[in-house]
Amino acid sequence: AIPENLLESELFGHVKGAFTGAVRSRKGCFQSAAGGSLFLDEIGELRLDLQAKLLRAIQERVVTPVGADQPEAVDVRLIAASNRDLYAAIGQGTFREDLYYRLGVIVLPLPPLRERREDIPGLVGHFLLKLGAPAGVRFSPQAMAKLKDHPWPGNIRELQNIVERAVILRKGLFIEADDLQLAPLSQALGTKGIPEIPDEGLSLEAVERGLIVKALAKANGNRSQAARLLKIPRHVLIYRLEKFKI
Repeated sequence: AIPENLLESELFGHVKGAFTGAVRSRKGCFQSAAGGSLFLDEIGELRLDLQAKLLRAIQERVVTPVGADQPEAVDVRLIAASNRDLYAAIGQGTFREDLYYRLGVIVLPLPPLRERREDIPGLVGHFLLKLGAPAGVRFSPQAMAKLKDHPWPGNIRELQNIVERAVILRKGLFIEADDLQLAPLSQALGTKGIPEIPDEGLSLEAVERGLIVKALAKANGNRSQAARLLKIPRHVLIYRLEKFKI
């Protein structure tokens, strides 16, 4: 979420006068986390040139602030997370293989909520505490069953929002199934606005290819704009362009 031109400074710091607006020296995340832990979310979105600098910081335990002549030693525990398949990103050329293996000393795969519905009661209890719900407020067995049946396209954040809404709009200490405002199944699964499948069937690849061609035409051939129209990352669009030989 950090602008690309500020990301290196945010991670490794900068010295006074390193660039326009650098009126004083500033520590980066690595220096601020020295002796502790640094959590980098969505590591798969990091630019390739910064991936190389991150690899050096992990490997050599040093960082060089923007505009500095000498590196600084750092000692941090690094934790990284991504909702992308980083191993697949290596094959697509968007993630460095050496960084992947340097980060992946211990890998903890976290399945989406729909694949671990047994965690829902515990998460609901956690969110009730986090939201400061009055003592005694809880979900009825019917409400909990309804939560477990939901497909959860929005994952954990969707569950938190639903719990918060239920706490605000509850009629008593028990939150009943009717109190839960869940998206309709067709909307939750993203089928709203999708045309019906004819009796004779259709080719999914032909539909996907046609949408990509239309998006490119609407974007006047601009791949980045076409990717935004299709609501997919640019590298995913490029992969599909090669796949369909467009």
